[in-house]
Amino acid sequence: MPREIITLQVGQCGNQIGMEFWKQLCLEHGINKDGILEDFATQGGDRKDVFFYQADDQHYVPRALLIDLEPRVINGIQNGEYRNLYNHENVFLSDHGGGAGNNWASGYHQGKGVEEDIMDMIDREADGSDSLEGFVLCHSIAGGTGSAEFYPSTAIALNDRYSKKLVQTYSVFPNQMETSDVVVQPYNSLLTLKRLTLNADCVVVLDNTALNRIAVERLHLSNPTFAQTNSLVSTVMSASTTTLRYPGYMNNDLVGLLASLIPTPRCHFLMTGYTPLTVERQTKNIMVSSYARTKEASRAKYISILNIIQGEVDPTQVHESLQRIRERKLVNFIEWGPASIQVALSRKSPYVQTAHRVSGLMLASHTSIRHLFSKCLSQYEKLRKKQAFLDNYRKFPMFADNDLSEFDESRDIIESLVDEYKACESPDYIKWGMEDPDHILTGEGNVSGTVDPKLALERMASSRFFIGIFSAVFAIVFAVVPPSAGAQLMAPAPAPVSDGTSVDQGLACVLMLAALVLTYLIHPLDASSYNFF
Repeated sequence: MPREIITLQVGQCGNQIGMEFWKQLCLEHGINKDGILEDFATQGGDRKDVFFYQADDQHYVPRALLIDLEPRVINGIQNGEYRNLYNHENVFLSDHGGGAGNNWASGYHQGKGVEEDIMDMIDREADGSDSLEGFVLCHSIAGGTGSAEFYPSTAIALNDRYSKKLVQTYSVFPNQMETSDVVVQPYNSLLTLKRLTLNADCVVVLDNTALNRIAVERLHLSNPTFAQTNSLVSTVMSASTTTLRYPGYMNNDLVGLLASLIPTPRCHFLMTGYTPLTVERQTKNIMVSSYARTKEASRAKYISILNIIQGEVDPTQVHESLQRIRERKLVNFIEWGPASIQVALSRKSPYVQTAHRVSGLMLASHTSIRHLFSKCLSQYEKLRKKQAFLDNYRKFPMFADNDLSEFDESRDIIESLVDEYKACESPDYIKWGMEDPDHILTGEGNVSGTVDPKLALERMASSRFFIGIFSAVFAIVFAVVPPSAGAQLMAPAPAPVSDGTSVDQGLACVLMLAALVLTYLIHPLDASSYNFF
């Protein structure tokens, strides 16, 4: 059964890249602009129900919510060629239509007032799902609506109401190399980064600096437009969901996709790389990141890598390519974890003709991402030292009476995140935070926060103690109690199980597993900090 995913498009940027994403999905599944399946789309084998549902008239409708405080972009979608694709009941526009004016505080204040209306729309869409797996959010971190209307109030409400569902975001980071028209961009970015750190399970970083560089260097565009950049983003988004829509032997759901990528809860920011590939160089070429590389990044390390390869490719050649990468040490991995490169093979859409037979996407957790956060902190500090534009925030309740503690707390959390990524590069990362655990911060409503390492070790030690006690008890029982006693309890005669053992041994194994489960429930390990279960 498909695991459904609801997409939330928030703000101008979120709705623009969301629109391009749905155009790409319609092409790949043979759905026309009105949501009707094309006559040639008869091959099947795909899971349209992950992102679409069928209405009573059998046309396909995206599981999407369009949210904005000003109507310009959404009105353009509703009057465009794909106007019949969306469910118009899933469109939210502010009554006054004035927008947030690129002010995080304004977006947050207005978002608090409409939180219940948005949650009602989400509940209605979730009720129409048979097996909801999670939510995907498209937004920008630098504006007013996309950065603040959804975070933190609605995000926390979403985590509380759907605590076992994943929240993955495609977050567009501002161009760090150019002067922005939004003068308060550093403030907005910092406040949003705090919420992404505390309230998201996975953040796919879409760096505008790198996207522009790729458009210029690879696509040979002298002055890339927003539409061309958004097309690049939609390519990454559709490729990252290929294994969900065209399932193979593994990574068929969002949990499986993210489990190997995020070994520690807070290091859930992922870089991406996408390229048409030749068979001989496929796995190495895919490691061309869409994150802007720096000299410092060359000394950074991979925490995890997942390569999604689309098209007709020989798994043996993929294995040989991976073997060469390991032997030549072409990839610098962390020392405290396994140096594994996960590969997922997926079919390409039969309805989209491309010039390349094989293409691929890399999703990677890489410690160089901390330099992007450091730039955000640096830009924030420059404005904060001058006390520039703070009056725009003091107008709203959160920052009233010159209360700027929200800025200070956000800065501390991002600094802690940068420190953690830096610590990941050292072999003793496991001990990181032991001496001063107070700097590992956990925010309000946080379901993905970091557990106190001392507490984690205490739990681990206690768990091992209880596991040892239970193991010893059952070993003694199994050795002392004669088989006839177990046979009298379980059956008239010991019935063999699949491997030839008696029911007594099978019963002992069942009781042992029960003891382990009970031990975990009494003393959960550090994995309890994840929102995956």
